[in-house]
Amino acid sequence: MISIFHKVSSECSRTTTEGYSTSFSSAIKLLHKSMRPHIHHIYGFVRFADEIVDSFHDYDKAGLLADFKSQTYVAIEKGISLNPILHSFQLTVNHYKIDRHLIDAFFRSMESDLQQQQYDVAGYEAYIYGSAEVVGLMCLYVFCEGDEVLYRKLQPFARSLGAAFQKVNFLRDVKDDFTGLHRMYFPGCDFANFSESQKREIEADIQHDFEMAYKGILMLPVKSKFGVYVAYKYYLSLFNKIKRTHHARILDERIRIPNYGKLFIVAKAGLRSQFNLL
Repeated sequence: MISIFHKVSSECSRTTTEGYSTSFSSAIKLLHKSMRPHIHHIYGFVRFADEIVDSFHDYDKAGLLADFKSQTYVAIEKGISLNPILHSFQLTVNHYKIDRHLIDAFFRSMESDLQQQQYDVAGYEAYIYGSAEVVGLMCLYVFCEGDEVLYRKLQPFARSLGAAFQKVNFLRDVKDDFTGLHRMYFPGCDFANFSESQKREIEADIQHDFEMAYKGILMLPVKSKFGVYVAYKYYLSLFNKIKRTHHARILDERIRIPNYGKLFIVAKAGLRSQFNLL
């Protein structure tokens, strides 16, 4: 029965999410159960595309990404795919009528990772939009459950949250991106001359994104608010730890939040939610 195939495909996306990100998978568990599979479907899709450009060094990345892109659009058009990740993704895209332009922008950013190693301001902003902001907007379709007025209202805040997450990732991974992939996303920066003043300038920009995003979280429906808030707190805690870290140490190691720290974040967020302090 097709329902079994839907279920198996959805499980593949859930397994992908849990395998690649304990933080996101933990936050997704705090969403309403009706929303969890759809967020897994979106994460599984973007994770696979990201893996192609970041990890498959011994293979034809451009060919694999082009094939993945083509299969994505065919899956959405036909409403089925034998690739379980793409099948589950198309279920969510077609169910919520997610704007195809968001998917187009996502693939443009993934394609730029195959060729581009440094970015000017315009290129950086375009990359952030396609690689992260559109993912926030895809998830927002799920959170708004067809309420177009609410979706339009929350769009700028969802974009800010996606941007904040991505920029924190860039700052956390600056060493790996430069030495392993020869990329520097931040305009005007290079690994050899990365300074404390540059780090603080980047942090000020990220802080603004977090502040904007929090305003939107407060307006989310109850079914999604707590899970999104916990994801926000995970990344805000990581960001605050990075801010306290000297720029030279950022270049030498990957800053992390330990598991006990993540548990504390969930517990504290739960108390704030219980007393309506979000």
